Amino acid sequence: MSHHAEATTPKTYGLLAEFETPEQILDAAKKTRGEGYRDFEAYSPFPVHGLADAVDREDHRVKWIIFLAGVVGALSGYGLQYWVSVIAYPHNVGGKPLHSWPAFIPVTFECMVLFASFGAVIGMLGLNGLPRPHHPIFNGKHFDRASRDRFFLCIESTDSKYDPKATRAFLEGLGAAEVSEVSE
Repeated sequence: MSHHAEATTPKTYGLLAEFETPEQILDAAKKTRGEGYRDFEAYSPFPVHGLADAVDREDHRVKWIIFLAGVVGALSGYGLQYWVSVIAYPHNVGGKPLHSWPAFIPVTFECMVLFASFGAVIGMLGLNGLPRPHHPIFNGKHFDRASRDRFFLCIESTDSKYDPKATRAFLEGLGAAEVSEVSE
């Protein structure tokens, strides 16, 4: 094969298995996790009870991003008020101290909430890989039916256990109506 042919050959994203019922996709996801695959995703036209647990996608990074953004917001709000009233523009009002922390609480709280909410939105978008106008899974055969009446399970080629032939045989053994390769 020439160098040009290698450069134009599309890279494999994974193998996509098509199922007809929610029970089949749930059973397939459980068996896929049990077989040791980790980089796989299930797609269904409606929520299937237990499917999220079977896929086992636990990612706790968003809550830490929100927490850290909230702390940064609270410190920023408090620091700005301290700087303005004590350092930049000290003004004695009625003999009260320049650093009056009870007066700083509302703005500190509001800055914490503001930064945490921005952290939640930006963190969610970043961790979900958004904005992404096109995902390789859209290249899958019959995947347009994922929003209507079919259920799909895709084992990604990045999985450490992924082997094209063995993974295809595994998916076919799960009772998939069809198994197809998805190109990037």
